[in-house]
Amino acid sequence: MRSRALIWLAAIIVLSSLQTSRAFADVSTFTLAKDPAYVTISGGYFDYVRGNDTGAEISLEYRSDYELGWFKPFAHGAYVTNGMTFLGAGLLLDLQVGDNWIVQPSFAPTWWRDKSGQFDLDLGSALEFRSRLEVAYRFENKFRLGVSITHTSNASTGDTNPGTEAVMLNVSVPTSMFVLP
Repeated sequence: MRSRALIWLAAIIVLSSLQTSRAFADVSTFTLAKDPAYVTISGGYFDYVRGNDTGAEISLEYRSDYELGWFKPFAHGAYVTNGMTFLGAGLLLDLQVGDNWIVQPSFAPTWWRDKSGQFDLDLGSALEFRSRLEVAYRFENKFRLGVSITHTSNASTGDTNPGTEAVMLNVSVPTSMFVLP
């Protein structure tokens, strides 16, 4: 419960600072970003709140430009140096603030795998749910550089529900950069 409160507090601080910073002085609302599909590579620190099974996390995501109302689908896979893996798909909301800032909450059901069964952090179920909040700067060429915080837990569907958090640095590259002319 403490970790969830920390994530919400961080989200409120980030959003408050966006609304009050000079970069957003003329912005009073969010708009839906009309951006291309992305491949996102992330790296960061896993289980930073509890510290039971910390490690470096690397993640690869495909973020579609297909719109389902306000939402866009995405798929992700992650590996943690402690041997855990995550694989899932979900929906994100791509919100533009001003000309260059993107705020992106997302949610995904995720399959969790503990490679060896030896970890102190038992997430309680193979089915986990990942919520993430990213704040990114979008450059003129549509590349994005952002930071995010994630919370992963089984939403009390398993025997235990300790949850875990990660803080990540994200680089998003438009998929058009991978197409040969």
